[in-house]
Amino acid sequence: MSWQPSNRFCWARQGAFALIAASLALLPAAGCAEDRTDRTVDTETGTIKVETLAEGLDHPWGMAFLPDGRLLVTERAGDLRIMSADGTLTEPLSGVPKVVAKGQGGLLDVALDPNFADNKLVYLSYSEPGDGGAGTAVARGRLAGNAVEDVKVIFRQTPKVSGGNHFGGRLAFTPDGKLFITLGDRFKFEPAQDLTSHLGKIVRINPDGSVPPDNPFIGQKDAQPEIWSYGHRNVESAAIHPKTGKLWELEFGPKGGDELNIPAPGLNYGWPVVSWGKHYDGKDIPNPPTHPEFADAVRHWTPVISPSGITFYTADAYPGWTADTIPAWKGNLLIGGLSSQAIIRLSLDGETVTGEERIPMGARIRDVEQGPDGAVYALTDAGDGAVLRLTAEGP
Repeated sequence: MSWQPSNRFCWARQGAFALIAASLALLPAAGCAEDRTDRTVDTETGTIKVETLAEGLDHPWGMAFLPDGRLLVTERAGDLRIMSADGTLTEPLSGVPKVVAKGQGGLLDVALDPNFADNKLVYLSYSEPGDGGAGTAVARGRLAGNAVEDVKVIFRQTPKVSGGNHFGGRLAFTPDGKLFITLGDRFKFEPAQDLTSHLGKIVRINPDGSVPPDNPFIGQKDAQPEIWSYGHRNVESAAIHPKTGKLWELEFGPKGGDELNIPAPGLNYGWPVVSWGKHYDGKDIPNPPTHPEFADAVRHWTPVISPSGITFYTADAYPGWTADTIPAWKGNLLIGGLSSQAIIRLSLDGETVTGEERIPMGARIRDVEQGPDGAVYALTDAGDGAVLRLTAEGP
């Protein structure tokens, strides 16, 4: 079944409402201050201690642990720093590509090459300036002291367009070494259904930027070969399931309808034809079951949680708990929530969500990762953002 565009004038008119609403959902309110006092939070599995390890970061967005336990942290304004175990931050590293720090754009995610121990390669996603506006790009370079050297752009979203919303930007390496890059629709709606465009897509490439020969649209006329799946709105969450090796992602709905998906090769996830949410002006959008030709979400949220970075918890023990009080977090999916100001913990049975807990954090959570010590680390999305460490308070 071919897809027919809806009325462009109607969507353009809705854009003014949507720009305001999107900014409220994804950007922190001016003048909001976080509570930086180390504190405890009660959860279903015990009491969690929340420590502030570092602060003063400008909208930290992504993080990746180095083999020696230090932490790479991006700042949306365009800086990359390294945090030591005691929370000390380096000066910004040199060699980072120029970014468009506008709206939701800037320096976004960071990931290590699967062979980092040998090649020292790091990958950065960011909003790149160019003819027509900006688009999401990915560059890689070699980490050498406080610099990123030999930087090369390995992927560019096309076309570049105007506006400061919906860049996507999460990076996830598969067990076989392929790299997933999540991309937003750049708030342009219809291109999410256009296979000649990278807008509203998830793409899959090799670490050097070449295209894997088994990508679903290889050889198809009028389709970008990097595309893995399409019909996405704005995907800022991505992680690889530790057992199946599949990509899991969460994406922002409009007014309602945040989604959890397990994107399969070549499938269309329906945006903007269908959604579990509504347009920002209240106009209805058909629900996904009304169009069975589209893949539906595993789970959806209304009101929204505004999902950002995610991670699967895989440690056998959580720091601070004794053997008889270890929480049942192993295999759970942890989600950083922006407007929900929480870490959302989903328990799973295969690809089915069996339970949900919202752990209140009192701050917008941009990213969440499991550390090498088994603790959970989180980034707060603020102009004076922080790195938090979550451990159990103990019995």
